[in-house]
Amino acid sequence: MKIKDRLAIYFTLISTTVLLAVLFAIYFIFIKFLESDFYDRLYDRAFINAKLYLEADEISADSLKSVKTAYLENLNGEVVRIYDNHNQPRFIRDSQQFWTNDFINKVRKAKKLRTKDGLRQTVGIFYRDNQGDFVILASAIDNSTFNRIGKLRLIMIGTFIIITVGLLLSARWIAKRILKPLDVFIDEVKKIKPSNLDFRVQETKHKDEINLLAQNFNQLINRLEQAFILQRTFVANASHELRTPITSLLMEAEIALSKTRNPEEYKKALQSVIDDADKMNATINSLLSLAQTDLELGATQTEAIRIDELLWELQAHWAQNNKQSKLVINLEEIPDKTDLLTLHINKNLLEIALNNIIGNAFKFSNYQDVYCSLFANKQYLQIKIKDNGMGISPNDKPNIYKAFYTSSPKSTLSGEGMGLYMANHIINLTQGKLDFTSNEKGTTFSITWQVC
Repeated sequence: MKIKDRLAIYFTLISTTVLLAVLFAIYFIFIKFLESDFYDRLYDRAFINAKLYLEADEISADSLKSVKTAYLENLNGEVVRIYDNHNQPRFIRDSQQFWTNDFINKVRKAKKLRTKDGLRQTVGIFYRDNQGDFVILASAIDNSTFNRIGKLRLIMIGTFIIITVGLLLSARWIAKRILKPLDVFIDEVKKIKPSNLDFRVQETKHKDEINLLAQNFNQLINRLEQAFILQRTFVANASHELRTPITSLLMEAEIALSKTRNPEEYKKALQSVIDDADKMNATINSLLSLAQTDLELGATQTEAIRIDELLWELQAHWAQNNKQSKLVINLEEIPDKTDLLTLHINKNLLEIALNNIIGNAFKFSNYQDVYCSLFANKQYLQIKIKDNGMGISPNDKPNIYKAFYTSSPKSTLSGEGMGLYMANHIINLTQGKLDFTSNEKGTTFSITWQVC
C-alpha cells in the first residue's frame, strides 16, 4: 500500500473515531435529557392529580377547570393511582393492584422516587394532606422519545457515513498533494544510472523532510560519483602509464634473448631493464599516491587552521630536510584579527599541496631560496610562493596541472608529473584557486581563498 493511501486511512480512522465518540456522547446525552424531561412531565401529572383529587374542595370551580384544561392531553399508556396510608387506592379504582405494597411503601419512605421498566417510566411522590397521607404514582410509555431517538439514530448514521467518505477523499487528496514532491523525487531517482551520475535530484524550497531526503541523496550521489571517477581514473591512468614501461621492458628482454651476446651486452640489457623497472615502480607509486589522495579528498575532514602557523611549520620542515637553501616567510601584510587568518580545511591535504609547490620551486630553481608571503583581509586570503628558477616553458604552461605530465624534452629537469596535479586538485576541493605567473627570472604560484 502506498504511503499516501496509508496516511489517508490513518487520518480517516483517527477523525472518524473522534467523530464517533462525539456522536455517541450527543446520542446518550440526548436520551438522558428526553428521559429526564419525561420524568418531569410525570411528576407534573402526579402533582396535578393531587390538586384535582385531594384539594379540589379547597379551590374554586374556575381554578379546577383551568387546571384540567391545561393538562387535558393523555400520555401513552398513562396510569395514575392514589393510595392512602393503608395502601388502598383512593379516587381511582385499581382492581388489578397495579403497584405492589412493597413499592408503595418504598415511595412513602423515599418521599420521591422514579424508576424505569423497559419503555415504561414511573414516578411516585409522598403527599401529605388534611385528609391524610397519600402516595401518588404516575406511569406512562414515552413513545415520542422513542420515535425521536430512532430518527436521531438514523440521522447520525447517515451523517457518519457521509463525513467518513468525505474525510477519506479529502485526506487522500491532501496526502497526494503533500507527497507530490516525493513522487517527483522518485521519478528523478529512476533516471540515475551509472552513465549519468552527474545528475542530481531537484531540491525543494521548503525546509521539510522531503527536501532533507533530497539533499542527503544528492550528497550520497556525490560520494558515489567520486568513487566511480576515482575507479575510472585509476584504471585509465594505470593502463595508460604502465603500458609504455612494460612494453619497453619486454622489448629489451626479447632483444637480449634474440641471439647469443657477450657479457657486456647482457649487462647493458639488464641495466636497461632495471631502468624501465625503476620507471614503472615510480609510476606505480605515483598512481597509489594519486589514488590515496583522491580517497582522502572524497572523505575529507575539515578543521580550523591558522595559515600563518602552518607556514611556520612548513619553514621548519624544509629547514630540516633542505640544507642547501631555505624557505623565507614574509608575514608583513597580515591583519591583527586572527579569524581572518583561519580557514576550515583539511590540514594534511593542504600540507601536501603546499609542499608539492614548494618542492618544485626548490627543484626547478636549482635549490635557491624560495620566498613565501601571506596576505589577508576581509575579502580574501592569499599565499604566494616565488622562486628564482628558469621559469616554465610556454609549451608547458597549458599542461602543468595534468596528471603525469612532465616538462618538455628541452628541459634538463623533469619530474613524475604528479605534484602540481595533486596540488591543484586539493586547492580546488578547498574552494580555493591556484594561479601562476612565470618568466625567465622565475615563477610565482598564487593560492587564493575568498572569505566572504
